[in-house]
Amino acid sequence: MPEGDTVWLTAQRLHTALAGQVLTRSDLRVPRFATADLTGRTVLDVTPRGKHLLTRVEGGLTLHSHLRMDGSWQVYGSGERWRGGPTHQIRAILGNAAHTAVGYRLPVLELLRTADEEQAVGHLGPDLLGPDWDADIAVCNLLADPARPLGEALLDQRNLAGIGNVYKSELAFLARVTPWLPVGELPAGITERLMITAHRLLEANKHSFDRRTTANTAAPTGGRRPGPRLHVYGREGMPCLRCGTLIRKADQGDGSRERPTYWCPRCQTGPTS
Repeated sequence: MPEGDTVWLTAQRLHTALAGQVLTRSDLRVPRFATADLTGRTVLDVTPRGKHLLTRVEGGLTLHSHLRMDGSWQVYGSGERWRGGPTHQIRAILGNAAHTAVGYRLPVLELLRTADEEQAVGHLGPDLLGPDWDADIAVCNLLADPARPLGEALLDQRNLAGIGNVYKSELAFLARVTPWLPVGELPAGITERLMITAHRLLEANKHSFDRRTTANTAAPTGGRRPGPRLHVYGREGMPCLRCGTLIRKADQGDGSRERPTYWCPRCQTGPTS
């Protein structure tokens, strides 16, 4: 599942290509909305809400989509070859005179009244990259279930919106605790600092598609020095950047889905399952 910064950047690209333009092509390839036609309507804006995308269209309509694990929106110029996947994976096409946005493998795609958007996103906690971000509310949400493992609590979009597997693992590393440590056992002040760090990291990475960085790679003379961009995520069997111990990987989940989790067994304290 993409992180909130990836969804934010996707929304910006869609907004740039579609907002303020009249749709000349509209094709929603899901049975429930296959007959819906948005051509002739102006796209008002494309707004991210956590990991959800809200494409608002003239006439009080919103196209709600969610990428989950495999979905993506690709933007193509007029006459440009589409490269996002085979035709049978296309779920939505929105086009104007200059650009075409194509949604591939979208597991969630629905057309609803803009006034009813809360039915789709009203359950979400404060959005790390949204105007509603409130670290205090996020902390209260996390601590409401003190027995819940940190990793699961961070992934629960009802607590705060925008964190996925990458930031879950990276934030636990930066806090020097394992993702399995119950939230209520975090050292004093750590939860508050985690929220500050989460917001800072997503803000810093929201313009960098597929170039996410959480490790300190700033060179003394400016710019970036070569090396890992992440502390632990995706680095199973590689040495920890802090202590040299080999990074470990295990699945973590609440029973509905297992999530790959990375940690350093020396730098991070707490249970590991």
